[in-house]
Amino acid sequence: MTGRTAPSPTTALQVRIKGLVQGVGFRPFVWRLANEENLTGHVLNDAEGVLAEVWGAPFHVDRFLDRLKSDCPPLARIESVETQALSENTSTPPEDFQIIASAGGSVATGIVPDAATCPNCVAEIFDPADRRSGYAFTNCTHCGPRLSVVSGIPYDRASTSMAPFVMCTECQSEYDTPADRRFHAQPNACPACGPKLWCEVGGANIKTDDPIAWTADRIAAGDIIAIKGIGGFHLTTDATSTQAVDRLRDRKHRPHKPLAVMVRDVEQARTYCHVSDQEAELLEDKAAPIVLLRVRAELEGRPGLSDSLAPGLDQCGIMLPYTPLHHLLMAAVSGPIVMTSGNLSEDPQVIGNQEAAAKLAQIADGFLMHDREIVNRLDDSVMRMDRSGPVILRRARGLAPAPLALADGFKDLPSVLSLGGELKSTFCLLRDGEAVVSQHMGDLESRRVLEDFEKNLGLYRQIYYFEPEQIAVDAHPDYLSSQIGRRLAADKNIPLIEIQHHYAHLAACLAEHGISPGADPSLAIVLDGSGLGSDGTIWGGEILIGGYEGFERAGHFLPVPLPGGAAAVREPWRNLAAHLHMAFGENWQDQPGITSLRQRFKDKNLAVISQMISKGLNAPLSSSAGRLFDAVAAAVGVCPDRQSYEGQTGALLESLARPYLADRIYYPVDVSTGNPVVLSWTPFWETLCEDLQNGVAPGQVSARFHLGLIQALSSTAAKLAGERNISRIVLSGGVLQNAILADGLLVSLTGRGFEVLFPRQFPANDGGLSLGQAAIAAVAR
Repeated sequence: MTGRTAPSPTTALQVRIKGLVQGVGFRPFVWRLANEENLTGHVLNDAEGVLAEVWGAPFHVDRFLDRLKSDCPPLARIESVETQALSENTSTPPEDFQIIASAGGSVATGIVPDAATCPNCVAEIFDPADRRSGYAFTNCTHCGPRLSVVSGIPYDRASTSMAPFVMCTECQSEYDTPADRRFHAQPNACPACGPKLWCEVGGANIKTDDPIAWTADRIAAGDIIAIKGIGGFHLTTDATSTQAVDRLRDRKHRPHKPLAVMVRDVEQARTYCHVSDQEAELLEDKAAPIVLLRVRAELEGRPGLSDSLAPGLDQCGIMLPYTPLHHLLMAAVSGPIVMTSGNLSEDPQVIGNQEAAAKLAQIADGFLMHDREIVNRLDDSVMRMDRSGPVILRRARGLAPAPLALADGFKDLPSVLSLGGELKSTFCLLRDGEAVVSQHMGDLESRRVLEDFEKNLGLYRQIYYFEPEQIAVDAHPDYLSSQIGRRLAADKNIPLIEIQHHYAHLAACLAEHGISPGADPSLAIVLDGSGLGSDGTIWGGEILIGGYEGFERAGHFLPVPLPGGAAAVREPWRNLAAHLHMAFGENWQDQPGITSLRQRFKDKNLAVISQMISKGLNAPLSSSAGRLFDAVAAAVGVCPDRQSYEGQTGALLESLARPYLADRIYYPVDVSTGNPVVLSWTPFWETLCEDLQNGVAPGQVSARFHLGLIQALSSTAAKLAGERNISRIVLSGGVLQNAILADGLLVSLTGRGFEVLFPRQFPANDGGLSLGQAAIAAVAR
């Protein structure tokens, strides 16, 4: 099905369009285009995408094919347009062009991500004369819920949670009229026939004619309100009131982890934060992600954002309204509001009304409910604008599950289901040269997140009619995702491929950037908290060389004990003690340079820690970059006793360092010769301790730490790559979501003439692991 027919008085073609072309107004677009080009025929949805048959003058058919791509609807993404001449025996050309009923077949199309409310729908809800004025569920084919409401393919109303809502005459007319922008908009509704809002307190409905106004009044009074959104419940309160924010933190048992904020528009965002033009574009994107922005220090007498929103950080997560409900609410409140996931600590976001009433009653003072079911839970996506471009930190609502077209070399490889990691879990379906990565689901250590993971896995396999030929998992035997994969492989009697953690990070970045199998020899700097290494130890500060077909460990951080194992991840002082022990020996406490650090170990049993390290008792070796950050944080007094959320030390050190980077002073790092090379820390700790002894500010110490890592890693990577004649360097792993490190390495390495790849469409953290696993397994055959 390639190429076009030779010119003839009448050209008759079958046109197959693949990609994200269902639920985005594509069929009415084709209908309008065909009529504008004086073509006859028909168009329909089927399991592969959109199928059309067109008859008309050759010039107009050619222009129709060109305009399919150039003029397509805003939410559509065309992967391919294939044409085939209709046979000469085809019946007489039809008199007009029609949209006909959907057909079945094997699934090759995709589910479109949920999209923020379009300008036309926003205008309608604020137009007093419009029949949808003030209606919180207004949508059209250019916006609104998609993945959050869908339960099957083809994407028709019967396969969504809008099925129970029978359209009124006016909505049905819009739905049936090809020229209307709501033609076959599956969630189409209005106040007469669609979902409804109501408010509850203490399990009882509140009598109010305006649930939005009631909610706004309660937020203004300092209350915490649970709001049912498009992909789950959010907890909200006044973002300028420290008292209200602290009350939310106390009730949610979330002492320090940053809370996201919703503002009315970009202008209001600029009142509270620094917003570049590129950051404004991210905020206003149809995905409507949370965007990390630098908070303004002064507000000219106006109340600023509460310091309790992101304690110790210089950035805050900001998002714009992305549903009509949010637009109406933000028009009714006077300022920004907290908009954080409605869940108990570590559990997934609540999505059901009864579940919310039961689980959030001890947190929320009231509820804003609605009766449209959320089929698929979706957290908010999180992004940041770095010097080199946008970076995805969490890929969920608005971004997932848009497919990734892989390099041509993947098209004829076996289909793979990969199960990702333990934290920031996702899974990936790879087939026919395309990878579909699920939305972020959280940490599988939570039973409810695990249940959500298994439920979504079943749903995706059903929606995509996906039967894998092999299954890929992380090599760690205890990861719950790996255990699920092993069971599936055994049940289906298909190959199971176990893949080293950091190797998957490398492959994910290659796959995202369209690198073909066979063209992939690269050097990768992969920095994260932990992953099981090929030698049975814990890795996390790695320099790898390889590609989809294999890798070698060319360098790594010096392995340092983790005294107490998992306890060392939670308590940074343990990592500081271990690093000092490794740098200065068993008598490190007697070193004159560590006098300023003794306060960090007050009331700590260092004798026991020393025994654990010396004898290797519950003190596994780890080359973790994350634990190095923990040790430095403890040294400068940043949450030395305990961190309350993953990556807290790294985030705080990054914020501390930013004002001092221009000093360009960096700590030295030893790099050994041999294979693999080892980066070790004795001169680093000698200089750092001397600085602390001399009263150097924590922010300066942090900046020198960051710059020392950049210098050591870039020079080591450049030397190793030069020796192997490698021109491409990959940066990945959760620690490289640190903007100072990522930007610094990118600038340094590109300045040395290397092609540097960094994850852009998927997170550098474990949210991208499943993509890398799938790519490796497919090439492995």
